[in-house]
Amino acid sequence: MADISTFVQGFGRFQEKYFTGDKSIFDELREGQSPSTLVISCCDSRTDPGMLMGANPGDIFVVRNVGNLVPPYNDNPEMPGIRADIEFAIKGLNVSNIIILGHSGCGGIRALMDGEGITRRDYEFIGRWVSIARAARERVLRELSSAPEETRSRACEHWAIEVSLKNLMTFPWIRERVEAGTLALHGWYFDIRAGELLAYSAERREFAPLVGKSESGSRGAA
Repeated sequence: MADISTFVQGFGRFQEKYFTGDKSIFDELREGQSPSTLVISCCDSRTDPGMLMGANPGDIFVVRNVGNLVPPYNDNPEMPGIRADIEFAIKGLNVSNIIILGHSGCGGIRALMDGEGITRRDYEFIGRWVSIARAARERVLRELSSAPEETRSRACEHWAIEVSLKNLMTFPWIRERVEAGTLALHGWYFDIRAGELLAYSAERREFAPLVGKSESGSRGAA
């Protein structure tokens, strides 16, 4: 298990990589950021978007939450939460892509499938949060009622991404940009066990490999 000193050493390696030499990437980033892509991912410790995507500092604007979920648009006088993050990425940074990045073995989706919360662990907020994807759970219960638990969980992880993509389109300034062709929405799914990246096709309403299994190593090619 990593301790704090490991992270301090890690910053030293980061510093050596990005702040040495004649010109640092942060020479430009000190003046501000201009990422091309908003990534909405799960806060699961195994699914760091920058690491998974090989991104450099400044490449992606990342928002992480339990289950990589997006609530529908509303302008009620309440704490905006992730809606404020999305608004800044669109209106302030003018990103041209939004990626919903889900993953296998998601604890948030498991909480949803368990009944929209894990009350036996005395969680106060998770149940209400994951209920954003209630439609995905209901679809699983309706269409896959007799399927194995692993199949049901994977389907819910996929369909929750669809729910978030649909919810993004309820934001008027997102829909406007999508319809104008200046913003593209993507649904990606990281299969931790297989080491694959799947992408959602709106036309086929299914996920298919975007990057299959590595040709090196014991698993072989996709």
